[in-house]
Amino acid sequence: MTAAAPFRIGLTRDFLKPDGTIGFGDIGLSLLDDAPNIHWEFLAEHRPVLGPEQIAGLNGLLALSPKITAETLKGARELSIIARFGVGYDNVDVSACIDAGVMLTITPDGVRRPVAVSAMTLLLALSHKLLIKDRLTRAGQWHDKLNHMGQGVSGRTLGVIGVGNIGREIFHLAAPFEMRHLGFEPYLNAPVEGVELVSLDTLLRESDYVVVCCALTPETKHLLNASRLRLMKPNAYLINVARGPIVEQTALVQALTGGQIAGAGLDVFDVEPIAPDDPLLALDNVILSPHAICWTDECFRNMGRSACQSLIDVASGRTPAHIVNRDVLTSIELVRKLEQHHCAAANSSRSS
Repeated sequence: MTAAAPFRIGLTRDFLKPDGTIGFGDIGLSLLDDAPNIHWEFLAEHRPVLGPEQIAGLNGLLALSPKITAETLKGARELSIIARFGVGYDNVDVSACIDAGVMLTITPDGVRRPVAVSAMTLLLALSHKLLIKDRLTRAGQWHDKLNHMGQGVSGRTLGVIGVGNIGREIFHLAAPFEMRHLGFEPYLNAPVEGVELVSLDTLLRESDYVVVCCALTPETKHLLNASRLRLMKPNAYLINVARGPIVEQTALVQALTGGQIAGAGLDVFDVEPIAPDDPLLALDNVILSPHAICWTDECFRNMGRSACQSLIDVASGRTPAHIVNRDVLTSIELVRKLEQHHCAAANSSRSS
């Protein structure tokens, strides 16, 4: 009896702690265990940039942080899907994926609520000067609280750059606070209920809170530069839960130190990890997080299950839901890989 050819999946090694245990808790791997004819294992080595030999022989890859380049994909003779654990994919060469006949999927259904909650967490913490008041309490400066009045959110204006999956969830969560909602989304044609779609400059001028949650692309790199930051109100707060390079970081430091804006909440930075001598670390009107503020058991479980489902869909001959490079679906190379795998599986089943 011959077993059907398995769909071989590799997981990048950075999911594991040094002791070999999974560092993110439940990431939905039970879905792979329960799916028929799937074999999965962690790559033997962690590298910042995956080598072609690491993906050779794999049908699918579940990827966290390593870069996947055109050189990497020289080993993609059998690879048909890269399931990116998260929504950002600036570490993956999308054009090279198309050339190699490889689908790239992301997990927007897994991060929608956790990232939106993170944005609201930063918004409320900044408004109430939470970290400043925490420091005062610990330092025994109880009566200094009178010098640190917070800012109420009701009646204020919330501006969101990127009215997609996460942006809409932010507006949903903010609804009870009775704020005015402004959105900037140049690729959106249909109206969004309860949201005024405006130009970026208008959003920056009129918002009390500006939340960045758009994708990092060549068009959005340094979208918020010095001139645009100068459009913001002096009592406004900037919150970035997307990617660091969307905001020109040196210009942001100048805006924060010069009183152009009231403060910022940043989960992402131009260079990560942030340098120990970065001037942002010395500012008390900034809340910083190491690209991890949305890291909760809910977030990792949902992202993992979403990514695993994409892999299972491809292994089962279905088209996954969240493909970044949909043009690849007509790729002759991808069709060849899928037919090759499913024919091999069918032949193995018949021979058994």
